Amino acid sequence: MLRLHNVKLPLSYGSEAPFQAAAKVLGVPRNRIAQCSISRKSVDARKKSDICFVVSLDACLKNAKDEPRIASRLSPSVCTPAEPAVPYVIPRLKAAPAVRPIVVGMGPAGLFAALTLAEAGACPIVLERGQDVDTRTRDVQAYWQSGETAFSPASNVQFGEGGAGTFSDGKLNTGTKDPRTAHILRTFARFGAPEDILTDAKPHIGTDNLAKVVKAMRLHILSLGADVRFGARMTRLISNGGRLTAIRYEDAQGEHELAAQAVVLAIGHSARDTLTTLHEDRFALLQKPFSIGARIEHPQALINRAQYGAAAGHPALGAADYKLALHLPGGRGVYTFCMCPGGVVVAAASEAETVVTNGMSDHARAGHNANSALLVGIGPEDFGSDHPLAGMFLQRDIERRAFILGGRTGKAPCQRVGDLLAGRPSAHLGDVLPSYRPGVVPGDLAELLPSAVIAAMREALPLLGQRLRGFDLPDAVLTGPETRSSSPVRIPRGENLQSVDLAGLYPCGEGAGYAGGITSAAVDGVRCAEAVLSGLC
Repeated sequence: MLRLHNVKLPLSYGSEAPFQAAAKVLGVPRNRIAQCSISRKSVDARKKSDICFVVSLDACLKNAKDEPRIASRLSPSVCTPAEPAVPYVIPRLKAAPAVRPIVVGMGPAGLFAALTLAEAGACPIVLERGQDVDTRTRDVQAYWQSGETAFSPASNVQFGEGGAGTFSDGKLNTGTKDPRTAHILRTFARFGAPEDILTDAKPHIGTDNLAKVVKAMRLHILSLGADVRFGARMTRLISNGGRLTAIRYEDAQGEHELAAQAVVLAIGHSARDTLTTLHEDRFALLQKPFSIGARIEHPQALINRAQYGAAAGHPALGAADYKLALHLPGGRGVYTFCMCPGGVVVAAASEAETVVTNGMSDHARAGHNANSALLVGIGPEDFGSDHPLAGMFLQRDIERRAFILGGRTGKAPCQRVGDLLAGRPSAHLGDVLPSYRPGVVPGDLAELLPSAVIAAMREALPLLGQRLRGFDLPDAVLTGPETRSSSPVRIPRGENLQSVDLAGLYPCGEGAGYAGGITSAAVDGVRCAEAVLSGLC
């Protein structure tokens, strides 16, 4: 099989087009090609007058013996032998361990750690402080509908089966080069995610599909002898001589203790009470840079025109996305994050009397607005303290202030871009109607976000508007705050992935400071599970 790189296909291509394109690249008649499939696909929008797809094709000739000779006369940038997909092999235990491994948290990191351990025969116990995805969805919908009066601190956008990623766009693109990434994508597809995630350069599942996928994964994990306990919040780690011996957790029936020799700590970036307990128990915690800002919303049609020109609206393209970043002369980084085409801005608080925003879209991305986080990087020098949890305290302070500015009901403060740039509060909204539920209160984000962040946003918006036409649209809406883009804390671990403070504890995923998104968190969950299994084999 030969892999053909950077092959252009028109937007309206048929099933025969890949075969014809492959024949042209290889310089052979079409009838000599036995099979041809797309292995990777992206949109090339650099020339607005010639929007097309750029694909990688896997082609087989009817006479496979001809393939090396044909490949040898083409540049490696055009054609290479296609490497067969290497399946991920999970080591199998001869018997379940006497003391079962424990996974704390069931976001992407914990979910994949539990899946890996279960498929290896380790029969893990999974503790998730939130609820199963069906119960959780009902709780979240009630909060979005009614505001603070319906908020559940144990079942929300941050806590519950699937983690924060369940209520997102479900983006799976990642900067990590870890070979386990392909395994993560194949696993999502195995449990019901759309097959296009295996070929799209920017794969996404969508919130509507994610709920079904994580539930299917959990049912499979249970079928392998694992134990999943919802509403179970870890309260303490018990040790003896620097080694983990037990774990305590509480649920509706009270507090319990489990013997433990290996615990994957995949708590997510919002388990502030757990981080506080670790600090009280003298675990080493490190301040970590992160970003804060607000969600910016535009009409999706504006983004489509800016990205695709006259091709905007073509059914093969769908809703356009974007990714913008720049470094300001003063050194601040400003960038967009978690862009949700055709999506909505959602309430994502995990503590009472706070307001937090996030973005979400279904797989169809058919909503009226586009949104993304407009973020400014901050570091320990901005936290105002050398306390290990100072970044967390800063997040909480902003989120509580947002609750007050929103009228203490769960509504979020917002501001028109034009007003932010002019340095005046917004008294009303313009043509862009914010999608945030349970509602917004126009005002001044300078009363919410640190002055350095506001200054960076004001400086960056016109520059970003030069890169993406209309990004600094005066009526575009900024809804804040966006504070949970990543963890403000890192839990140090060694090369064996175990805590530097406690043998048998495996800090894992985004909450421990080792991932940034669904795929990288899932990869880290698999890595930690492998490390646990290496001690059991």
